[in-house]
Amino acid sequence: MSPALKLSFVGSGLFLLSGLTTGVWKYRKIMTSASHRAPVYVDTAHRASLLYSFAALVIAQFVQLAPYSTPVELAAAGAPLFFFAVTIAVYVVQGYLDRTDNQFSERNFITTSGMYLLIAGEIGGFAVLFWGFLSSEIF
Repeated sequence: MSPALKLSFVGSGLFLLSGLTTGVWKYRKIMTSASHRAPVYVDTAHRASLLYSFAALVIAQFVQLAPYSTPVELAAAGAPLFFFAVTIAVYVVQGYLDRTDNQFSERNFITTSGMYLLIAGEIGGFAVLFWGFLSSEIF
C-alpha cells in the first residue's frame, strides 16, 4: 500500500472518529441546554468530520488510480487532508468557545489568507489526482 493511500485511510479513520466523538458532544449539549440545541460550531464540526471521512475515502480511490510518483501522490492527497483536519480543528475550537456568530464576521488570517490556502490546497490537491485518473484511464 502506498504512503498516500495509507495517509488517506488514516485521515478517513480519524475524521470518522472525530465525527463520532463530536456527535457525543453535540448530543450532550442538546440534552443539557435550555433550547435543546447544540452550539452552531459543535454541530458544524460533527457534520464536517463525517463528510470529510468519506471525502478521504474518495481521495484514497483516486490515489489508487493516479499514475504519479509517491511524492506527487503524497502532496496531492496530503494537501486536502491537511486542510480538512485544520477546518475540523477550527470548528472544534469555535464550538468549545461557544461561538454562535459567523467566524467570518471578523477579518483575520483564517478568514482571509487562510481561506485562499485552503481553496488552493483542497481543490488543487484533488484536481491533480483527478487529472491523473482522467489522463491515464479516460483519455
